[in-house]
Amino acid sequence: MAAPILSYEGLGLVQGSGWLFQDLDIYVGERDRLALIGRNGAGKTTLLKLLAGQIDPDKGKRVIVPGTHVVILEQEPDFSRFATLMDFAVAAPDAPEEFEVAAIADQLGIDMSRTAASASGGERRRAALARALAQNPDVLLLDEPTNHLDLAAIDWLESWLARYTGAFVAISHDRTFLTRLTRQTLWLDRGSIRRKEIGFGGFEEWSDAVAAEEARAAQRLDSKLRLEAHWLERGVTARRKRNQGRLEKLKEMRATRAAMIGGPGVAKLGLANDDVRSKSVIVAEGVSKSFGHRVIIKNFDFRVQRGDRIGIVGANGAGKSTMLKLLTGEIQPDSGQITLAPTLDGIIIDQQRSLMSPDKTVRDILADGGDWVEVRGVKKHIQGYLKEFLFDPGVMEASVGALSGGERSRLLLAREFARESNLLVLDEPTNDLDLETLDLLQEVIADYAGTVLLVSHDRDFLDRTVTVTLGLDGTGKVDIVAGGYADWEAKRVKPNSVKTKASTAAAPPPPTARKKLSYKDQRDYDLLPGRIEAIEVEMAAAETELSDGTLFTRDHAKFTALTGKLEKLREEKAAAEDRWLALAEEVEALG
Repeated sequence: MAAPILSYEGLGLVQGSGWLFQDLDIYVGERDRLALIGRNGAGKTTLLKLLAGQIDPDKGKRVIVPGTHVVILEQEPDFSRFATLMDFAVAAPDAPEEFEVAAIADQLGIDMSRTAASASGGERRRAALARALAQNPDVLLLDEPTNHLDLAAIDWLESWLARYTGAFVAISHDRTFLTRLTRQTLWLDRGSIRRKEIGFGGFEEWSDAVAAEEARAAQRLDSKLRLEAHWLERGVTARRKRNQGRLEKLKEMRATRAAMIGGPGVAKLGLANDDVRSKSVIVAEGVSKSFGHRVIIKNFDFRVQRGDRIGIVGANGAGKSTMLKLLTGEIQPDSGQITLAPTLDGIIIDQQRSLMSPDKTVRDILADGGDWVEVRGVKKHIQGYLKEFLFDPGVMEASVGALSGGERSRLLLAREFARESNLLVLDEPTNDLDLETLDLLQEVIADYAGTVLLVSHDRDFLDRTVTVTLGLDGTGKVDIVAGGYADWEAKRVKPNSVKTKASTAAAPPPPTARKKLSYKDQRDYDLLPGRIEAIEVEMAAAETELSDGTLFTRDHAKFTALTGKLEKLREEKAAAEDRWLALAEEVEALG
């Protein structure tokens, strides 16, 4: 291993009344590509600022090789003191020359003469990138570098970092970005840090293995307290496994939608049968929309079906927000018609954290100061509901203002998902969310019974979530693709692929496969649907008992037993669903 060029020994920092972390040993090698992973509130941004030398630790020694230039890209840089974006860029310590900034800015497509006060979030992010990259750093510290960037800018940044010869440490919720670029991982967890010489692509397997070993150690020690300390890790591990089963369901939904979509950008739903029409909740017919001489959407035809998960993608300014507003009836088309089902009852989640008063407590936001939350018609105790959204129940009395940005986002999700609705509109929902919360959001969307409209630049999240992608290119054309971001990207790369002689040549025969299920597999395939229904009946009975608002105080032992039983039933149901899905896929393959 090469000698580190930046390191900390015995690093510790006090936050509030206790240590945020202490006795951390961290090093960065001259060619490292490090993913810095940790839940919201773990101290990732603070650690990045310590590495940059922006704040001083309460203990520990920072060691840096003389001449090493460290540059940090902050998540929310302060533009308030600057007239233009260029003024901001050249005011940095060791500031680059204007021509150096301009060279990067030109590639990013940002006008640095723009006034800082009127610049959008995306323009500010690109200006901050231009400033950081133009400084020719030896170590680049990146805090959520893809936030507010469109897909084209993210592609450019990935290409730049792939060619970059220095070291970088990146905090990001963008799984695709981290998987493509990182080769080592720092995991900040409960005040300690682990390092492994694998990129983010291997992180989930590693973290699952660590959580499983900790759970085994806790069981060996027979410590209820330590078992409780690991409820989140066990929940996250189980969630990832359940999401694999949900991905199989998503494939089935995409296959169904693919059969309903015609050629490029055209939906075959104009000739749909009565059953398809009755399931339509939003119908767009010949829709066009322009702003001045600029055409945003032209001759767009599409039917949104009940249960669809629609992803809307495109570069900044391509018309994603316009499409969302058209489909929800917020604005009207210039020509054509948008028809919404009269029964649609939607909720919109657009990072509106400002609507939650900072003086209110978590209990106030979720339960109006009480102990019970009405979750789509079912009463749940606030402690259990908080756990579902990855909160420690002890946070109930915390004020909104004391929560991190990611925690406020999670609280907003918890509040909005409790409401009864059949249309969910999400505008860039992944900003400020950590990876565990993204797993949770994926799960909640997959289980949502209604229709989802989703605008996002998070490629991995789209691939795991949506059934249909609407791709806007900024010229008025809308590609309609069954699948996620990767399916849309493949279509863009090969829009008119033609089969060659080689591709049409006779393929080698497939390997010999079994012709029928084994006795055990066939029995499971036949009996599991009935077992799943029985589990659902048991779950409903338990939830009915738990809905008694007096049970928690009247018979706490019974309340605890019922919540434990309900959790086991959920796990059994998830395992049964995963098993049946795998068998169903095999039955389909057998023909």
